[in-house]
Amino acid sequence: MNYHIFEPTHDLTMFVKCYWTLESSADDSKEKQSIVPDGCMEMIFHYGDLYLQHTLNGNHITQPKCFVIGQLTRPLEIEPTGRTGIFAVRFHPNGFLPFASIPIREMENTAISLEKLFGKDGLDIQNIILNSHSTQEKINLIEKFLLNRLTSTKTIDHIVKSSVETIITANGQLSIEEISRITRVNRRQLERKFSLAIGLSPKQLSKTIRLQIALKLLLTGEFTNLTSLAYENEYYDQAHFIKDFREFVGVTPKEFYGKSLKMTSLFVGD
Repeated sequence: MNYHIFEPTHDLTMFVKCYWTLESSADDSKEKQSIVPDGCMEMIFHYGDLYLQHTLNGNHITQPKCFVIGQLTRPLEIEPTGRTGIFAVRFHPNGFLPFASIPIREMENTAISLEKLFGKDGLDIQNIILNSHSTQEKINLIEKFLLNRLTSTKTIDHIVKSSVETIITANGQLSIEEISRITRVNRRQLERKFSLAIGLSPKQLSKTIRLQIALKLLLTGEFTNLTSLAYENEYYDQAHFIKDFREFVGVTPKEFYGKSLKMTSLFVGD
């Protein structure tokens, strides 16, 4: 697999974390893959073959050609149908709100087509990007599209932005009470703001960030002892760590460590 990351222009750094591309042949990407929640929404353009998305009831659906995936609160099981060719926009946890046409909370664990989100404009940017010839051209096109839709910065909630930065800086290890005290915003108001702007509660985002840190340490081989890894990330005990790990990854740490989850290793820690 060929995976590459690209930085956004200065005008979009407040909203866009990065752009990325992923390419592989049909022979390289036949297995079911697990995407772990990372607190970021993404806009996906499949210029290769489509992916199947497995549902909780054991069935599967075909993902749209181009879509935005809402916040993940559980692992997303996907499976390629052939050659992979993906161009994507990864937004900061609170970065998609200025571009959203439906409530963020309603997008949870769901791939929503660009046509449904943006109407004719969504179809237009889909067709233009799918017919472009280089990654840089794709980046230029999507940045123009996003900047044209960014008519006002009033949708930026600076309390949420500051709180997200606090959570990330602390590696997700602060309690909601500590975040509330640092931001000087009461817990109920903070939870309401997060729900509207991110689609996750402060606690959910903190758990996601902390788990991502643990995953990165596990993948890089810095920790192989699960008890030490749990305490390094300030979990109450190993049982608490395993519970959160299974919730977000779908398997226990031992099961994960024994598997080759290629997509997870690509995206953790970006």
